[in-house]
Order: sequence, then C-alpha cells, then structure tokens
Amino acid sequence: MQEACDRLTRSGIPLGSQSVLLKGINDDPNVLKKLFQKLLTFRVRPYYLYHCDPAQGTAHFRTSIARGMELIEYLMGHTSGLAVPTYVVDAPTGLANPIMPNYVLTSFPGGACCATSKA
Repeated sequence: MQEACDRLTRSGIPLGSQSVLLKGINDDPNVLKKLFQKLLTFRVRPYYLYHCDPAQGTAHFRTSIARGMELIEYLMGHTSGLAVPTYVVDAPTGLANPIMPNYVLTSFPGGACCATSKA
C-alpha cells in the first residue's frame, strides 16, 4: 500500500482517507491515533471519520455520537492537527454533516484567553 500511495503522490495526486467509526474495531483512541498517524506517513490525509450509518444489520457496529466526539477530542489533544479528520454524520439527504467539539473562548483581564471544550 505504501508503494502505491507513494507513486500516486509523486504523480501529483493528493490522497485522503474516509474511515467509518466501528464499535469494537476502531473506537479506541489509541487505535485511531495510530491509524491516522500511519496514514500521514504514506502522505494520505485523514479526511473524514464517518459515524456508522443505521443500515440494516450494522447495529452492533454503531457507537454513540458522543463517543465519536470523545475520540475526536482525544485526537485533538494527542496528535498533530493533520492527523485529526472531520467527524461527520450522514444526513438522510446524503450530505455529510460535520460534528466538532464546541469550544468556549474565555477571556481574562489583560487579554489572556483560553479555550475549553464543552462537548
């Protein structure tokens, strides 16, 4: 796989991955971090992490959206931003809706500020 990705990127083709979050398969923060960091070594950008669709026969693979958010928050704090895909939930229309942590910016006297997650 690495050789194929290398040939494509050397030809000027940008590569991106679209993964599906699956309970018991890749719903572990360290598994996702390792996967997305490895993809970057192949010059493949982790682009989307899809929430598992409610298709017939897939209920055992579905996590909660809250779990997906926890995983994205973990990645944001433990790896490069390039290794953090956009977490999306497909709408019935087929459009991918990005679901990102909600950060509240707090300011202090003198202009200092910090962001804290409110997911």
